[in-house]
Amino acid sequence: MIGTSAGGLEALSRLLPALPTSLKVPIFIVQHIAPTSENYLTKHLDSLSKIKVKEADEKEKIEPGTAYIAPPNYHLLIEEDHTLTLTLDEKVNYSRPSIDVLFESAAYAFKGKVIAVVLTGANHDGAAGAALIKKMGGIVIVQDPKTAQVPVMPEATMKSTQVDYVVSIEEIPPLICQLTK
Repeated sequence: MIGTSAGGLEALSRLLPALPTSLKVPIFIVQHIAPTSENYLTKHLDSLSKIKVKEADEKEKIEPGTAYIAPPNYHLLIEEDHTLTLTLDEKVNYSRPSIDVLFESAAYAFKGKVIAVVLTGANHDGAAGAALIKKMGGIVIVQDPKTAQVPVMPEATMKSTQVDYVVSIEEIPPLICQLTK
């Protein structure tokens, strides 16, 4: 699970291309974007990455080695049968899609066997969801606030829960690979 906001395009453009095709887990991404955005983000990241990057579809069955991006103006949730749901429910933390909504649904769907990654961003979205993931036995990684374009989201997550790793963006892909072996 990856959550990001301000500065996220640059962070994701550095993180996703470093993930290998042999990745055995799916990646889910919420990037705060305007409700009317085209799918430039998805196309751009897919063109840079070795793994498949796609916009999440309603009721889609998740596959390992694929990165699913929440579409503009939709919350992305993971169901217990490991399919995806898109909703137009109210904004959470002024955002739709919301990182907290994704993280909280993943915590329950995967029974805490989740790695939450909180990157650069300008609000507190993701902090509560990361705390739930940690409480349920998952792992929380935050981008080192000193290296984040906007440090508010990583800092908020660090205040909300005991994070497992505080690392630079370059250290995240090998850490994900190590933790998912």
